[in-house]
This record gives sequence, C-alpha cells and structure tokens, in this order.
Amino acid sequence: MDTSQNHERVGNEDRIHKAHYSPPWANTSFIGVAGSSGSGKTSLAYAIIRELNLPWVVILSMDSYYKRLNPEEVKAAFANKHDFDAPEALDFDCLVQNLRDIKTGQKTEVPVYSFEKHARLERTTTIYSPHVLILEGIFALHDERVLDMLDMKIFAEADADLCLSRRLVRDVRERGRDIEGCIKQWFAFVKPNFHKYVEPQRNVADIIVPRGIENKVAISMVSDRVYKTLTQKSRMHQLELKRLGKYSEDAPLSPHVTTLDASNQIRGINTILMDPVVDREDFIFYFDRLVTLLVEEACNIGIGFMPHTVSTPVLGEKYAGLCSDGEVSAVVILRGGSCLETGLKRVIPDCRTGRMLIQTNARSGEPELHYFSLSPDISEHKCVFVLDPQMSSGGAALMAVKVLLDHGVKEERIVFVTYLAGRAGLGRLMAVFPDIKVVCVRVEDDTQNDRRWVEDQYLGC
Repeated sequence: MDTSQNHERVGNEDRIHKAHYSPPWANTSFIGVAGSSGSGKTSLAYAIIRELNLPWVVILSMDSYYKRLNPEEVKAAFANKHDFDAPEALDFDCLVQNLRDIKTGQKTEVPVYSFEKHARLERTTTIYSPHVLILEGIFALHDERVLDMLDMKIFAEADADLCLSRRLVRDVRERGRDIEGCIKQWFAFVKPNFHKYVEPQRNVADIIVPRGIENKVAISMVSDRVYKTLTQKSRMHQLELKRLGKYSEDAPLSPHVTTLDASNQIRGINTILMDPVVDREDFIFYFDRLVTLLVEEACNIGIGFMPHTVSTPVLGEKYAGLCSDGEVSAVVILRGGSCLETGLKRVIPDCRTGRMLIQTNARSGEPELHYFSLSPDISEHKCVFVLDPQMSSGGAALMAVKVLLDHGVKEERIVFVTYLAGRAGLGRLMAVFPDIKVVCVRVEDDTQNDRRWVEDQYLGC
C-alpha cells in the first residue's frame, strides 16, 4: 500500500494526495468450476463452501448470463429447438465486466434469468465484498478474459449417463419441462456441444475432480489452498494498516476534524460519564445529551442549506428562512453505534438509518465486514452520518467509509460522528479520506487501550 500523502500548492489552496487503502475484499480470489451439464458443478461448489465455512464466499452461476432472446428465439426455446449449450448463448461481456468490478472491490449488479419464461428479468442481484467467488457453469473455463482472472481452475468430471439423469430430474422439477423435450435437447445440442466446447476445458484446468462431492480429497485440497491465500491477504492488510499508522503518527490533526468546545457543560458531562460508580439512569441521560450536541455539530458542518420562505400565522407576514438542500441519512456501525441513535432522532426525527456490522477478529486483529444494509438511493443523499461511539485504530472506520464510497456516496458528504477517537486512528482515516469530516468529543493519544467501555456501560445496562 502506498501511504504517501504529499501537499502541493494549487492557486490559493493546498491539494492533498490521498494515501491508498485497499479493503480485505479487494483482489477477490476467483475459482472457476466447469464441466458437463449435470456433472455436479453446483454441488461441488457448495461442498467447497461448506468446507471453507467462511461468511465471505459466494457462488456466481453462469446461468444468469444467458442473452436476451428475440420473439422467434423464445418460440424456439419453448419448443426445445434453441441451443442454450453453445458459447454464443451467453453474454460473456456482461460476465467479464461483473467479474472485473468484483475483483477491484466494487459493487456489481448480476442479471437474473428465468428458464420458465426464457427471458432475462428486470431485477438484478447485488454482489459486494466477497473474499472468494466461485464461478460455476459449463463454460467457466472457456473465455480467455475470464481465465486471466481465475486463481484456480477446476473441471468436474462425471459419467455421461449420470449427467443425463441429473439433467432430466432438474429440468422436469425446476424448469417445468417434459422428459421428451429434455431428451431431444440433450442429443441435439448438449452432447455434441460437450465434445466441441466443454470437454476441451479439461486441458486448462488445474484440478480435474471426478466423483463430484464424493471426492473429499479434492475438496480438501481446494479449501486448503483458499485458506492459505486468504491468510496471506489478511497479513498484507494488517501490514498496510500498520504502515499507514506509522506514517500518520506525527502528522498534524486534519482541519476537517472537529471536537466539541471544552465548555463547562461538556467537561461536566464527561466527568459524570468517566465516573465508574455513575448510576445507570444518569449515564444514559448524560450520554444521550452529549450525543445530541455531537449530532447538532455534525449538522452544522455537514448539512447544506438553501433559502426557503414560509407564510407565518400572522396574516400577510412571511419569513425568509432556510431549509436543507437534500436528504440527510445515517449509517450505524453495529453494535456500538446503536447507542448514538437516540441523540440522532432528537435532532433529526425522520432520519433514515442503515446498518453495518464490522467486528475485529480476536485472533488476527483485523476488522471484518459481516453485514450491511444501506438505502438504495444513498448515493443521492446530500449528507451521510456514520455513527460509532469509539474509534481506536481506525480500521473499522476505514472499512465503513470505503463501503459508502463503493455505493456511490461522495467523500465530502460523509461525516463520521464518534464520542472518543484515538489520534492514530484519526490519522489513518484522514490520510486515506481527507475530504470526509469527523466530529468527536475527545481525541486521545493512548491508542493501545482498545476496550470499548462506553459501549459496554451503555448497552450492558
């Protein structure tokens, strides 16, 4: 990771060159599983997932990429006269673009194809942040552009009679076809295309797996290889975070970081919150009060306003005021960020909120994205608050902001709201994303103490 951050003078402004940050899901590991129709490719892919037992593995079926059919082709498809088993039937350009998006850590929309209707549906399936993707399909190892992106190439091998029987059961049960039509399609298209297009893919495969899910040795070999790759990527990610932290140790605090003025009220509330014998009711009341002040300050620096005139209750009197220039929303970092929602709702009662679950792996110390739910139109919001009561190393904050950017939110529209921030964590965050804004109550130099006592006190009551 290039952690350089230089300044250059442009006119009357200082331009900051951002330090680079790659999330753990960048450079996703791709596994291709090809084989004849009915050879057990999907079952093999699911067996690999079960063996890995990781939450960041997805299966991408090439069945999603059948091309849109014109009326004549649809009519032929219903009569079992359209060739779905030739490479020309698939939209490889769309597949390659989706894979490239995923490889670079971006969100991508995968088409949905209906075999019952022989049509591509209007809706899509979103894929984002997998660490491992298994591409399965009869032509998973066919296109050179796809082959260049695959980290492991597998060919599933099975007896032809077994493949035919599996295809018959699947097409009759799941796709509403009759046995006669399935057999007709098999001998007209599936079998000849297997010898012409599918079987040659054995020559480029790294592993040929006979007997499908019964081949425990092959499945174990694949999972071991993936584990080693993910472990190496995890170590590189942690190393990048350390390098970034080392660079930002002596850097001055960014002007985009705002701390609440140390007024007597703020110091008094902090005194109550820091007291280990504070009553439960007092802790909740004063913490909510402090959060309200935090959100108000976040509104002052993050929300834009435009002129708006209203008619007052006094007849003929109008007031020339201001209103927000767009929607404001928030993203709560679970589970600690939930304690900031009460203060948020007191300031913006109708604020829409999303969720992210980012937890630090106790074994490796690496932040992990387990879950996220964001508004579909979040990229159009004028301001997005990220709520987390404590930022220590900055790893989770970096991950949260990267997720928002990947979903179209502009960097300058993000306001990170936190009670306690470590100086090293702030340095990392602002070095990578210098245009975001941070609002906090306190900034601490001690970054070694990673105990989230505010969260435990508040949520444990």
